Amino acid sequence: MQFSVNAQRLDPYKNFKFRVKWDGRYVAGVSKVGALKRTIDVVEHREGGDPSTVNKSPGQAKFDPITLERGVTHDPEFEKWANRVWNFHAGLGAEVSLANFRKDVIIEMYNEAGQLAKAYKVYRCWVSEYQALPELDAGGNAVAIEQITLQHEGWERDTAVVEPKEPSFG
Repeated sequence: MQFSVNAQRLDPYKNFKFRVKWDGRYVAGVSKVGALKRTIDVVEHREGGDPSTVNKSPGQAKFDPITLERGVTHDPEFEKWANRVWNFHAGLGAEVSLANFRKDVIIEMYNEAGQLAKAYKVYRCWVSEYQALPELDAGGNAVAIEQITLQHEGWERDTAVVEPKEPSFG
């Protein structure tokens, strides 16, 4: 059974209802969040007297960076965080705010009814790439997008968030 609380539900959750939170506040306007991906290195080994097969064991875990995108507005949150990692006007030796350039981030996913369905905690994030403006094109017809790329040290599902009882109509 794919859904324990809503046994009648057949469709998986959609990817278009979500919110991002850091410093205890929701971040305005986030329109796209990169995938949460973890890869475990494979360590191959064998003893000289073993048959000609290789044993495999898990090695180090690696977590892919996460990119957040949103339309360009006057909300300074992306830029403020990016400036903690590299602040042009800070002066020699003070470019990085070592005390607070990392943040924990929460990514929440909602069902079609707007109920919180899943949440993930992403730990010790910091901005490795910041795009303040996209390529500008006088002949274009698109929203200007700013983006940050977050490096982090891992993520886990928030098990306190459980499958919500979905409303039924009729």
